[in-house]
Amino acid sequence: MNEKELVHLANKHMIRTVREAWSPPILASGRGCIVTDIHGKEFIDFTSGQICAAVGHNHPKVVEAIRRSCQDLLHVNSWRLTADTIQLAVELASYLPDSLCKTILLNTGSESTEVAIKMAKMYTGGFEILSFAAGFHGLTAGRGSSTFSLGHAGHGPAMPGTYAILEPNCYRCPLKMKPETCAFACLDLSFEIIDRESVGALAATIVEPILSAGGVIVPPEGYFPKLKKMCEARGMLLIFDEAITGLGRLGSMFAFEELDTVPDILTLSKSLGGGIPLSTATTSAEVEETIVKKGFLHVTSHAADPLPARAGLAVLEVIAEENLVQQAREKGAYLKKRLEELAERYEIIGDVRGKGLLIGVELVRNRETKEPAIEEGARINQRCLEKGLLMNIVHLKESSSVFRIAPPLTSSYEHLDRAVEIFAEAIREERG
Repeated sequence: MNEKELVHLANKHMIRTVREAWSPPILASGRGCIVTDIHGKEFIDFTSGQICAAVGHNHPKVVEAIRRSCQDLLHVNSWRLTADTIQLAVELASYLPDSLCKTILLNTGSESTEVAIKMAKMYTGGFEILSFAAGFHGLTAGRGSSTFSLGHAGHGPAMPGTYAILEPNCYRCPLKMKPETCAFACLDLSFEIIDRESVGALAATIVEPILSAGGVIVPPEGYFPKLKKMCEARGMLLIFDEAITGLGRLGSMFAFEELDTVPDILTLSKSLGGGIPLSTATTSAEVEETIVKKGFLHVTSHAADPLPARAGLAVLEVIAEENLVQQAREKGAYLKKRLEELAERYEIIGDVRGKGLLIGVELVRNRETKEPAIEEGARINQRCLEKGLLMNIVHLKESSSVFRIAPPLTSSYEHLDRAVEIFAEAIREERG
C-alpha cells in the first residue's frame, strides 16, 4: 500500500491519541539519529522517538540483546526471576547512592510513577500527593491526576488528594517576580496553601528535575534542597521522575546528582529500554521493608520480563562504553550555543534554556510581552518536517510555544549542525 492508503486506514481504524488526524510520514526504519519513511526519505530525529531512543534508534548492542532474548526466553511468570532481571537491578544500584538500592522492574513511565506513589502512600500512611502545575507523570487514571500540564480534563474525577504546586518558571514567573529577588516565593506560597488544604494525610511530592512537557522549565539553583526540607518537615517522601532527565541526557547520569538532593524514590523509563518498554522505581531498604510488612503488592503480566531487562543492560553498557554522559554534556553545550546564536538573529526566539541534550526554545511574538507564537511555531514545525527534521512542540495550556529538543546522545556534530540549519531555514521562511 502507498502512503496515502496507509494514512487513510490509520484514520479509519486507529483511535487518535491526539486531537489531530493521523498524517505522514509513515516511518519504516531507523539507525542512530536518523529515521526513514516508506519512500526512503531520511529525517534527523530531534525527539529521540518519544525520548526513548537516547542511545540512538536500533543501536546494534540493543538489537543483539533483544535477538539473544528472543532465542532464549521472552517472558516469565511475574513471581519468577531471571539472571538478567537481577543483574539489571544490581547495575542500577551501582550507579546510585546507598540509600537507593531496592528496584522494581516495570514497563512504562506511567506505571513507574504509579508504583512510586503506591509505595509512598503505603509507607507514610497518607494519600495526598503534590506535583508541579506544569508537570507530567503519565496519563493513566492515577498519575493523570498529577499531570496538570496536559490531558487533565474530560476524564472524570481525579484521584482524591492530588494538589498542584506552582512551577518555578523563571521565564514566565507565575508570581511575576524576578529570579534574583524571589527567594523561591512560588514554593513558599504553594506550601502555605497546601498546609491549609491538606486533611493531614500528606504522602509525597513527585517532580521532574526539569519539567519537560511543561516547557523545558529549569528550576533555579537551590530550589530542590529547599523542597526536600519542606517535604521532610511534613513527613512526606520526595519522588524524582527522571523519565527524561535520567541516564545521561543532562550531562550527568542522573539529574539529582547535580541538585544536592537525593530523592526518596527515583523513577526511570524511556531511555532505559533503548526503544523497548522498560521502567523502574527505586527506593531505600527501609521504605521497601516497611511497605512489604504492610502488604505491598504490584504484579503485572510483564513485570521483570527478561527481554526488556536484557535491553536495559545493553543500554547501560552503551552509555558507559561510548561515554555518552560526557558526550551529552559537550554536545549539549555546543547545540545550545548554536541555538543561542539563532536567538540573536531571530526575535521570535524568546528564550533558550535547558541542560545537556534537553533544550527548550520558546517562541514569542514579542519579547517584551512574551506573547506565545503558537501558530507560528506550528508552521515552523511543519516546515522542519518537510525539510527532513523531526521536532516536537510542547504547550502549557496554550500559554507557551516551546520546541523541546532532545536528540539521541549518539548524534554526530554534523547532524546537530544540519538540524540547526534546517531550523533556521524554517524560521527564516516563517518570518518572510
